[in-house]
Amino acid sequence: MAEPVRTPPRLGDGEVAARIARVDELLEKVEHAPGPTAHAAVDAVRALTEVYGEALARVLDHADHALTGHLAADELLGHLLVLHGIHPEPPARRAARAVERLRPVLQERGGDVELIDVDERAARIRLKTPGCGSASADVEEAVREAVLTAAPELTAVEPVPEAGAGAFVPLEALTRRPDQRQGVS
Repeated sequence: MAEPVRTPPRLGDGEVAARIARVDELLEKVEHAPGPTAHAAVDAVRALTEVYGEALARVLDHADHALTGHLAADELLGHLLVLHGIHPEPPARRAARAVERLRPVLQERGGDVELIDVDERAARIRLKTPGCGSASADVEEAVREAVLTAAPELTAVEPVPEAGAGAFVPLEALTRRPDQRQGVS
């Protein structure tokens, strides 16, 4: 009787995040260390990363459309595909999907979010929030985080004012006479 194949335990998302943070910490130390050994270690990590990137590209070459979609939808694999420049979906599509996932939650609370456009560096969103101040800032930050998680190659999420939203003009500016605004007597 053949022995069953044992699958090694899988890492949870928290464990993956902890390992990535540890790798970043160790690479930071190695990059700042003097001498040829440190430079060789950084070069070794770069070369290994390139090999893994090529391996992932080959997996995508052999995968059907459904499998490619599942691989790209996994957060860790999606980030790796972006890192290696081989993600099958453009950043605009991934950013749009992130915004669409948030819309029902915001609409339920009286707000809304809309993706206006995406260029090679930034996504622009129109955000309507039912509050002001810190609540609005919290919603904007949540949208920013969701979009940049889905499309990490973007560097910014920029709010666009609501259509028809005019600039705020204080009442006193409207009620002063022209000679008062310019300090003329």
